[in-house]
Amino acid sequence: MAAAAKDVEQKIEALREKIRYHEHLYYVLDNPEISDTEFDKLMQQLQQLEAEHPTLITPDSPTQRVGGKPREGFVKVRHSSPMLSLDNTYNEEELRAWERRVHELTGRKDVDYVCELKLDGMSLSLGYDDGQLVRGITRGDGTVGEDVTLNVRTVRSVPLSIPKEKLKKAGIPVDFEVRGELLMPLAAFKKMNEEREMKGLSLFANPRNATAGTVRQLESKVTAQRRLDYFAYGLLQHGRTYFDRHSKTLDALNAAGLKVNPNRKLVHSMEQVWDFIGQWEGMRDSLPYEIDGIVVKVDRVALQDELGFTGKAPRWAIAYKYAARAGITKLEEIRVQVGRTGKLTPVAELAPVLIGGTTVRNATLHNMDEIERLGVTIGDWVLVERGGDVIPKVAKVIVDKEHPRGHKTFHMPEVCPVCGTKVVRTEGEVDYRCVNANCPAKLRETILHFASRGVMNIDGMGEALVNQLTDRGLVKDVADIYKLTKKDLLSLQRFADKSAQNIVDEIETSKKLPLERVIYGLGMRFVGERTAQFLAEHFGSMEALEHASQEELQDVNEVGPRIAESIVEFFSIAANRKLVERLHEAGLTLTGQKKQRGTKLAGKTFVLTGTLAHFTRDEAKKMIEDAGGKVTGSVSKKTDYVVAGGDAGSKLDKAKELGVKVIDEKEMGKLVG
Repeated sequence: MAAAAKDVEQKIEALREKIRYHEHLYYVLDNPEISDTEFDKLMQQLQQLEAEHPTLITPDSPTQRVGGKPREGFVKVRHSSPMLSLDNTYNEEELRAWERRVHELTGRKDVDYVCELKLDGMSLSLGYDDGQLVRGITRGDGTVGEDVTLNVRTVRSVPLSIPKEKLKKAGIPVDFEVRGELLMPLAAFKKMNEEREMKGLSLFANPRNATAGTVRQLESKVTAQRRLDYFAYGLLQHGRTYFDRHSKTLDALNAAGLKVNPNRKLVHSMEQVWDFIGQWEGMRDSLPYEIDGIVVKVDRVALQDELGFTGKAPRWAIAYKYAARAGITKLEEIRVQVGRTGKLTPVAELAPVLIGGTTVRNATLHNMDEIERLGVTIGDWVLVERGGDVIPKVAKVIVDKEHPRGHKTFHMPEVCPVCGTKVVRTEGEVDYRCVNANCPAKLRETILHFASRGVMNIDGMGEALVNQLTDRGLVKDVADIYKLTKKDLLSLQRFADKSAQNIVDEIETSKKLPLERVIYGLGMRFVGERTAQFLAEHFGSMEALEHASQEELQDVNEVGPRIAESIVEFFSIAANRKLVERLHEAGLTLTGQKKQRGTKLAGKTFVLTGTLAHFTRDEAKKMIEDAGGKVTGSVSKKTDYVVAGGDAGSKLDKAKELGVKVIDEKEMGKLVG
């Protein structure tokens, strides 16, 4: 009896291995050996055997890609290290300026780069423990993402498990994290939209939006039907890059059986980078998925550490974006949109035109000066450009026999199209503004900004919900968000019990976000995410910020007269002070850790070079700056210390030449205390 059971177990495992082999050939290598019918028969055999012997079902079985009950929402998960976006460049001059900065900051002329296609999907992190897939986390705001593991398991190019022998051969530990791009191939996107059109459902605008909507389905069976694909490009352990070169990372991921885009190249000069960019610009339409440019990364991880990061992006990588795709269509009308600051923006309403796989119906005209520069009239035929994430814009008017001119001239309205208040235009500015603080249009945009991912992160509070909340008078300012009840939400259109509860939970969770998010959420003019963080660190509370003078505000890092004036003006308005008071009553975090920089290293300038053994470059920089010191990228006579790690480059030579004191990280630790 035991022998028979062992035989069944061996038969099931052999069948699983055979299915995994064919899945890899089909979904990763795009080189199938058997037909779909033959593959389906293998899967049916396995399903039947597992149904007869349910105790032998394992989580990594190919039959278990889709399973589990539909979820009620997505759990937020903090990333092991930030998933940062990339800075963009749009021409050769900007790309070479980036290269110069790489050489200047590293002090090296011999820098290798890896060129990869910039896939137009969404970033996704995969967590493997003991070779088993255990987590799939969206990028989210870069610091915190959503657990979409059940949906990720349905993606056939994502292995549910990787044999330890295979990982060992690839040089990868059994516990690791993969980062990559999740996307929807063009054929799957077209098929899905055709099916939605037949059912009378709204169509997705482009594959990127479709990918994001699909991976966040609450029912994994829906995700499975839409055939997403995944390309790996990063490997981490405990939040740090595992291999010493990016090219090694890509090769190891490929060897381990993960799908790595084959259209990549290790190059040794910017000329070779530029050749790669030119090659793929002409071939991009031959690909089965959308790309919008090329990603260029410094290959050596030691140099990546040396280059470090800006506030939002690594200095060691850049995205070269291809020129915007364009289409010609008729401008049928111009409407005016009112933003959260009261700015009036003219928007072109267009006859629908397909540009780069996306149907475009609206395009920005920016302001009245731009309309006059272009010479646009209603009824004109215009060239519309769309590039990457950039909002479509009207680039020029087409004037020829086939495209007759329009005859209706556009004038900016004298009163706000939403509330009827007289519009003002400050002398010296191009923008027209509605100054009514209670304008409903400003309210809608203010709420959308406040609830957005990078601010208070109230997932689900999009345009459709905000329109209903403001139209019904349920939300008259952002503080009213925190008075909403489940009953309020259930009274709105298309709201079921589960979705209403999810919104209530998201609102409650947002109360725990730090002070800088609330400052940013208030929408003060010129106060962006970075400035809000500096303000929170300097003042430590909303109350202290509220009572700060212009002079005190200008003591804050990167705050000049214009920003200081805007903040003082904001808090001079009684309604705004009342709003902050109500947010405090609602339980939001209006205090934080006041960060006073030390004075131990005041006036001292440091340069970091080489690979540090115990700190990342950013950690060392933070330690020095917290002690009052300054970190710069180049060595000069004004440099006080050069902190040299392993494999230090020309900066070390320059320090010795100039007689600048060279220390190691242990001595640096003593200096910062």
